[in-house]
Amino acid sequence: MEKERIILGIDPGSNVMGYGLLRIVEKQKPELITMGFFDMRKTKDHYLSLQTIFSKTVELIDKYLPDEMVLEAPFFGKNVQSMLKLGRAQGVAMAAGLSRCLPITEYPPLKIKMSVTGNGQATKEQVADMVQRHLKLQKEDIPNKLDATDAVAVALCHYFQTMRTIKTEKKYTSWKDFAAKNADKIKK
Repeated sequence: MEKERIILGIDPGSNVMGYGLLRIVEKQKPELITMGFFDMRKTKDHYLSLQTIFSKTVELIDKYLPDEMVLEAPFFGKNVQSMLKLGRAQGVAMAAGLSRCLPITEYPPLKIKMSVTGNGQATKEQVADMVQRHLKLQKEDIPNKLDATDAVAVALCHYFQTMRTIKTEKKYTSWKDFAAKNADKIKK
C-alpha cells in the first residue's frame, strides 16, 4: 500500500493569509487538494484578525488532517509595525498547527521562489504561473488573490526539499551493509 502525506502550506499575513494543501502519494507527483485565502481586511481590530487566523487554520487542519505544516518565514522590511503584525500572524498560524501536534517547517521567501520558479526574485505572478504548471492546473483554478498560490508554492518547496532528501538518502541495515554499499569510499 502506498504511503500518503498531506502538506499544509501557509503564506502568513495579517490582512490576507493564503493556504494550500497538497497530497503526495509515494513515488508520485503532488496533487492539489485545495487552496484559498482568509481575508481579514475588513476586520479593524488586529486581535480579532489574529483570532480569525487561529480558528480558520485549526478548521483547515481538522478538515484535511495534514501531516505537516509549512510556512513562509518572515522577511525583513523597513516598516517595524508591519513586521510586528506579520510576525504575530505567523506565530498564531504556528500555534494553530502546534495545537494539533503538527511538525512545522519554515522556508525563507527566496528559497521558496528559487525552488518553484528557479528565480529567487520571481514576482507573485511568476510564482502563480509555475504553481499552475507544476500542478497542471487550469487558469480558472487560480484564485484572484495570489496569496493562495504563494501558500501552495510554500508546500511545493517543502515537497521538493523533502523528496530530494528521500531520493538521495541511503538506507543501511547494519555496519556490514554500510561497508558493502560504500566499499569504494572506505580507505583500506
